[in-house]
Amino acid sequence: MKLSLAYEMQRPVVDDHAVIEETIEQCVLADEMGFDYVWFVEHHFLTGFSMSPCPEVIYDALSQRTKNIRLGFGVVILPYHHPIRVAERVAMVDHLTKGRVDLGTGRSAPYEQTGMGIDPRETREMWEESLSMIPNIWQDGLFSWEGKYWNVPPRDVRPKPYQQPHPPLWVAALQPATYQLAAQKGIGVMALSVTAPSVLAPHIKEYKQNVKDANPVGKAINDQWLSSTVAYCDTDNKAAQDLAAQSLKTFFGPDRPYLKDQVNVYERLIESWGGVPDHLKANFARYIKDDESNEAGVDLSGGSGQIAQAVWNQFDAETLAERGVIVAGDPEHFLQAVRVHESHGVDQLQFLMATWC
Repeated sequence: MKLSLAYEMQRPVVDDHAVIEETIEQCVLADEMGFDYVWFVEHHFLTGFSMSPCPEVIYDALSQRTKNIRLGFGVVILPYHHPIRVAERVAMVDHLTKGRVDLGTGRSAPYEQTGMGIDPRETREMWEESLSMIPNIWQDGLFSWEGKYWNVPPRDVRPKPYQQPHPPLWVAALQPATYQLAAQKGIGVMALSVTAPSVLAPHIKEYKQNVKDANPVGKAINDQWLSSTVAYCDTDNKAAQDLAAQSLKTFFGPDRPYLKDQVNVYERLIESWGGVPDHLKANFARYIKDDESNEAGVDLSGGSGQIAQAVWNQFDAETLAERGVIVAGDPEHFLQAVRVHESHGVDQLQFLMATWC
């Protein structure tokens, strides 16, 4: 299993120059330490949370200061960009790195889409059309296209990628429907939701089986599954787990603008973390219900999500670490959690470490 780092380029105090300089230094160190990948997001308008609007610019710098680590676009928001420009920029960075680039793709969320003047209802079709175009743009000869969102007369687009047939393709995926779509199109899954590996295990198994029958959108199948997690290692096991849990909860805090348009976000987070721990159910005894199988569960639906948020706030670090939701602790416990992900078929484990909490 490969290990990678993810960068939102966070900083509690807005200091554009400092976060750029410090991020580059960390990525150079990651290359020296033997990490396999580094991934940069594309975000806009998220002041304080993310300062990464143009990963290709960072990668231009890193291409000259790193030797082995792969540089992943994690992800390019395809509805924001003309597919020709995406293909050109990724191919250029691929040459600068001598073939160390992966292209992750995605659609973002309404908060950012509407800021860009994009109708969120159009983004699924825009993503699919752009994704279909890019591998063909990278092939030799003239490229032309007549579609719903883009029309291109016959043109020779340069440069072509350094890698053959082209950089591996991925999609950011937060739900089973996208996992299934990735398998159909023969592209890698970037499961970026910070989920317990036991919850993802059946989806990984299904993806691995279905991707064998892919109708690939590119010239090669990328059958890899990437899972994302918050990670921190230190000599003090409890302190490391507590800090990682705090970072995770800050990451999904109620003040995050990208969460404000999502319904039942904390109910869904609790489910993705493996459900309400047994030791917390007593705290919410009056909300206990029996489902059709007569198994007791916590009814998180009342009070405009206040019950779910209360459970979420009380979710303890030790449970999150034991379930592999976070990979944290002293070296022994850290590696134990890494192996849990590996045992469930994860090909690449992505650590989000550069956060503030």
